[in-house]
Amino acid sequence: MRIGVLALQGAFEEHIKMLNELGVETFEIRQLKDLSEIPDGLIIPGGESTVMSKLLDELNIREKILEYADNGMAIFGTCAGLILLCKDTGDPRCKGLGLLDCTAKRNAYGRQLGSFETIGKFDSIGEIPMVFIRAPYISEANKNVKILSTIDDKIVGVRQNRILATAFHPELTSDLSVHKYFIDMIKNR
Repeated sequence: MRIGVLALQGAFEEHIKMLNELGVETFEIRQLKDLSEIPDGLIIPGGESTVMSKLLDELNIREKILEYADNGMAIFGTCAGLILLCKDTGDPRCKGLGLLDCTAKRNAYGRQLGSFETIGKFDSIGEIPMVFIRAPYISEANKNVKILSTIDDKIVGVRQNRILATAFHPELTSDLSVHKYFIDMIKNR
């Protein structure tokens, strides 16, 4: 199994570290040539969603990700990655990939001072630590989207077919369960 991690900015190194702990081969995606062959999965980390959206286009990576998603590649997005996966990003400056039939609310908990950590329930896993940094949440999800986690009645974890997204950063904790969940999604195609 090979999982690519979009390494344009954000917490990509932390995702790679967690995948390595789970014995998964990883590679960084920094330009189009890094996607010369279809990986089993892709992680889009947190970061600045408007910058990442712009870079996806400038580096001609967007279309390749969409092509691979159409061919069944699993994708996991955290924080800004969640925003980029949504059909509606809540910001015209940020063009989403449109793979999640959801609407994102960017910086939903406020600025950096609104960042927080909590313990929350995640479907099929149980209680896990969650780190929210200038986090979004999903303000609207279509009926074909499975809600996996909510915090204070806000949707913070979803799955739609082979697309997984969290508003929080599981890679900033020592808990590997959400990454294991993603790996199991890939294995159980």
